[in-house]
Amino acid sequence: MIENIFVSPGIHWLSFPEANLNVLCGCPADSVKHLMKKGLIRSIEKDGMTYESGPNAILLSDLKLQNGHFANLAEFPILQMLYRQGMLLPNHPNNTGAKPILIGREDCVQEQMNYIFRGNYGLISVEEMVQAGIDQETAEEMMRLKLRFAFGQIRPSEKLLEGKIIAEGKTEISNGVEVSRLAMNVFRFEHLGESVDVDLNLKNGEDYETPFELEFHNFKREYFSVVHTGEGDGWDVNRPCMASILNYQGKIYLIDAGPNISHSLNAVGVDINEVEGIFHTHAHDDHFAGLTTLIRTDQRIKYYSTSLVRASVTRKLAALMSIEESSFEDFFEVHDLDFNTWNVINGLEVCPVFSPHPVETNILFFRTLWKDGYVEYAHMADIASFEVLEGMITEDPEAPGISREMFEKTREHYLKPVQLKKIDIGGGLIHGKAEDFIDDTSEKIILSHTAQELTNQQKVSGSAVSFGATDVLIPGNSDYSMRTAHGFLRGYYSGVEDSDINMLLNCGHEIYNAGTLLIHHNEVPKSVFLILTGTVEFIASEDSRSSILSSGSVVGDMAVLTGSNHFGTYRALSQVDALTIPASLFQEFISRNQLEEEIKHILDIMEYFQQSWLFGESVSSPVKARIARKTELLECKKGDMIPNDFGLFMLIHGDIDLAVKEHQDQHLKIENGDFWGEGKLFFFQQLFTHAVAMEDSTIYRITEAELLKEIPVVRWKLIEHWEKRRDKIQKSIGF
Repeated sequence: MIENIFVSPGIHWLSFPEANLNVLCGCPADSVKHLMKKGLIRSIEKDGMTYESGPNAILLSDLKLQNGHFANLAEFPILQMLYRQGMLLPNHPNNTGAKPILIGREDCVQEQMNYIFRGNYGLISVEEMVQAGIDQETAEEMMRLKLRFAFGQIRPSEKLLEGKIIAEGKTEISNGVEVSRLAMNVFRFEHLGESVDVDLNLKNGEDYETPFELEFHNFKREYFSVVHTGEGDGWDVNRPCMASILNYQGKIYLIDAGPNISHSLNAVGVDINEVEGIFHTHAHDDHFAGLTTLIRTDQRIKYYSTSLVRASVTRKLAALMSIEESSFEDFFEVHDLDFNTWNVINGLEVCPVFSPHPVETNILFFRTLWKDGYVEYAHMADIASFEVLEGMITEDPEAPGISREMFEKTREHYLKPVQLKKIDIGGGLIHGKAEDFIDDTSEKIILSHTAQELTNQQKVSGSAVSFGATDVLIPGNSDYSMRTAHGFLRGYYSGVEDSDINMLLNCGHEIYNAGTLLIHHNEVPKSVFLILTGTVEFIASEDSRSSILSSGSVVGDMAVLTGSNHFGTYRALSQVDALTIPASLFQEFISRNQLEEEIKHILDIMEYFQQSWLFGESVSSPVKARIARKTELLECKKGDMIPNDFGLFMLIHGDIDLAVKEHQDQHLKIENGDFWGEGKLFFFQQLFTHAVAMEDSTIYRITEAELLKEIPVVRWKLIEHWEKRRDKIQKSIGF
C-alpha cells in the first residue's frame, strides 16, 4: 500500500513500506522542519541507540525556481539522513550500506550533488585556499583541520549519495518502485500494481510555506543596535536559524541569511530593499540558504566576509544556481574583509576571526566609538566546543587535526570580553557549548543555535532572547528615516529643487500596523504614502491578483492626480513606516514643478509594471521610474513583423506569436503581460527569429534593457523565464 501525504505546497510524502522506501517529494527551504511538524520524522530507539526516522529518497523539482523561490535545497534533508538517521555513522543500526537517493532530471541531480558537496566541505584543497588569499603554511594547517572534521578524506557526493535519473519511460528507484514523468513537474510512482501521481507545481500566487509563524514587531532605527532574528538551528521547527540584524546609524545589515529569511524580515518590518549589506560567517544552509532571497532586490546588496569564506560561498551558490562563479558579483557588491584586522565600513568597524569548522568560517566582532570608548558586539556562529577542539590537537604536522597554538588562539578569541556576545551552543562535534563561557566576563551573552530548551547549567552562562528582541548598544538621537525619504524622493522626482523636497519631508512619517488598509478600492486617498520601511500589498481590483510594494515605493499618487482609484486596495503587509503627504500638498508639489504630464505618463507605465510578474515584486518606485523613462510604446497592426531587436518587449494587449528558431512552423503564443527578448539580453541561445502580431497589439519596449541586468530580482526572473521557455520548447519539439 502506498502512503501519500500532502505536507505543504510543493512538498509531498510517499511511503512504500514493502520496499523500505520513503520519498520526500520536493525539498524547498526548511522541508525537513515541515516533515518534523507533520510527525513524519520521529525518534526511534533501537539497540540502545536513539535516532530519527525519515525519508531515504528525495524527488527533485524539474523547475529549479518556482514563483521566484529555489525549489531544490536538499542539503539539510540529506544531512538528516546521513547523520540524524545514522545512514553514514559507523556501527549504527541504520547504516546498512544503502545511500540516500536523489531522483530527478539529470541536470538537477548533478547540480544538487555539486551544491551538497560544497556545502559539506567548502574549499577542498590547499590550492583553492591559496587562491582565496591564504598563505601556504596557514592553508596547509586549515586543510589538516578540515580533514579531521571529514574523518580523514574528502569524498565526492557520488560516494555518499545515489542518483536516479528520470528520462523517458519508467525509472526504478528501489525494490521495484518505479517513477515516470507525466508532465513538467508531474510524476507517477508505481509499485505492486498501485500507482500515485505527485504534482510539485505551485499554483499562481502560491508560495512555499514557512514551518513556523512569527509575531510582527517594529524596532526603532538606532545608532548601534542588534535585533535578534534567529536563535534556532536547522532542526528547530519553531524558530528561525541563528541570525541577527545589525542596525548602525539607521542602516540595516544582516548577519547571515538562513532559510525563509524574507519571513523573518517581514515580521520585524524590514523590506529586503532596505538591507544595506550582509556580513557572512560561512556556507552551511542554515546560514546560507537566504542568499537566494537576497538576490530578489532592486539593487546589489553589499556582501562582507573574508575572501576565504567568500570563495567557499561562491562555489556553493554557483553550484546551486547553475551559474559561473564570476556571476556572484552580478548579484552582490563584494567587499572582502581582512582577517584579524579592524576593517572600517563608514565608521562601523568589523574584525573577522577564523573559527574551526568543517567549512571555511569566520566569527565576527563589531565595534564603534562612543563616549567612553568602543562599544562591541561579537557574533559567534558555528563555533566548536573546547572539548572537541582539544581532542583534535596533534603534534604530527602531517596528521589531520590542529596544533596546540591554534587551539589556544581560538579559545582566546572565543572568550574575549565584549558588551554583547551571541554564541552557538548547539553541541555535538561541530557546535559550541554554553559551559565553555561560564567564566566569560562579557556584559551580556546570548545563547543561540539550538532547538533544545536551555538547561539550568546553560542558563548560568547566558541569556535567552525571543524573536524580535533588540539590544540597544548606542541609542540614536537622529531621525534616520528622513535621510532615507530624501534619497527616495530625489531618485523619483529628479530635477526638483531641494526646497520642495524638504517641503514634502516636513509632512512627517507615521507607523501603520500590519494589516492596516492604507487605501481602499474606489476611495480617492486623502494622502500619498512613501514607504520608508516594511512592505505593502497591492490587490488589483480587476482580478484580485496581489503584488508586493517594497520600501521606496509611492502609494496613491496616481489616484490623487486622477481623482479616482480604480486600481485596487493597498494594505500594510508588515509594520510600515511611511512618509504621509496630504493629497492637496502633493497636487501642489506636482503642479508647481510642472511634473503632471511627465508623472502621469510614467505612472501609466509603472502601473503596468507593478501588475506584471517581472516588476511586481521588490522593485521600488524610483527604480521603476528609471526604467519607465527608457520605455516606449509600440502600436502594431495585424500582420506586422516585430524584429528581434535588442530590447525587452512586454505585451500590453493583443496577440503576438513568436516564431521558433529553425522550426518556423512552430510558434509560441505570448499572453497579455508576458514578455520576450530576455535571451538576447544575456546572449543566451536564441529561441526565436521574430515576433508577428496576429491582431492589432500594443507593446511596451524597454529600449535600454541593460538597465534590467543591474536589478538582481529582475535579472534572475529574466533568467528563470528564459529557462522555462527553453524547456517548454525542447519538450514540445525536441529542440
